Amino acid sequence: MEICQLSGGFATLAFQLTHAPSAITNVSSKVETPTFIRCSTIRTAVNLSHSDKSEWQSPNRMLILGMGFVGRIFAEKIKNQGWVVSGTCTNVMKKKELEQSGFDVHLFNANETALMILPTLKNYTHLLVSIPPLEDTGDPMLKHGELLRSTLMNGHLQWLSYLSSTGVYGHSGGAWVDEDYPANPTTELGRLRLSAEKGWLNLGRDLGISAQVFRLGGIYGPGRSSVDTIIKQLPLSEGQKMRRSRQYTSRIHVDDICQVLSASIDKPSAWNVYNVVDDDPAPREEVFAYAWDLVEKKWPGLLKHRKPRENTESSNEKGSSRGEKRVSNARMKKELGVTLQHPSYKSGLQSIINQMDKPYQCSP
Repeated sequence: MEICQLSGGFATLAFQLTHAPSAITNVSSKVETPTFIRCSTIRTAVNLSHSDKSEWQSPNRMLILGMGFVGRIFAEKIKNQGWVVSGTCTNVMKKKELEQSGFDVHLFNANETALMILPTLKNYTHLLVSIPPLEDTGDPMLKHGELLRSTLMNGHLQWLSYLSSTGVYGHSGGAWVDEDYPANPTTELGRLRLSAEKGWLNLGRDLGISAQVFRLGGIYGPGRSSVDTIIKQLPLSEGQKMRRSRQYTSRIHVDDICQVLSASIDKPSAWNVYNVVDDDPAPREEVFAYAWDLVEKKWPGLLKHRKPRENTESSNEKGSSRGEKRVSNARMKKELGVTLQHPSYKSGLQSIINQMDKPYQCSP
């Protein structure tokens, strides 16, 4: 049986090559327990361990697990500030796009990448986790909790943050909820998110580093807003359909999420949870009406032959209290010293439409 040894800036890794995927395990010079892994994973691990060593000299090195809408925009902001930024995504096209923007990006596979990326994790000073849990396995990184903990124990990690959702609170009948309100998720995804929150906070405690959870409201920004939905005539997503009859809906502009993350780096907390929402939990119907007016004012006649989508909802949907809650951001403001750029959806949507020269320039 062929044995491969990989060495570099990390501990020597030994692998046996076979068609069966499994875990990467640090071993001694005497290989006592066979470790099975795909050849493609080994090649990627080699590339990770041979990254430009000059990058590891930077005092600020961020790894973003999940460079989606929030992850990418935050990455761009801190990269412009001189940070070394790497990340993960889940498809080849997105990987190429991010690499063209100057990022070091790795494809993420829930079954293999978690183990593949472990050897390089200890070289980063900051870790942002923006990967949702999976229905069948939960958080794809935390399922390797012991190996993750032992890998990071003697590393350089100083700051760890997990992006969660205000959905973990469940229903409160329209009452205000803060971080001390008992979380009671009503969906399986919400329960998995709550479990992941606890897992990442416990890891931070074990490592003795700053760790925090950010419970985000509905995320919007350039290319992802009610203005974009109206202009592009996009169908409502399942989440939007569920929220359209609510009296209260929490939201947050992506620029304010980035502001909060940066503030937490400057003022790291000890295993805290923060709600990240704006000051105005307005109903979705009101938000869409305002967005409709903005579009009509900027491009008169564009919507002449269309009906406002929110006016077509059935009357028996209105007034439902399911999922109602108003989420407080007082702790975020007090402890992190954040002043929101967009305290209301009105300033957020206005800034989005101000960036558009033509009605179909909706992408960031």
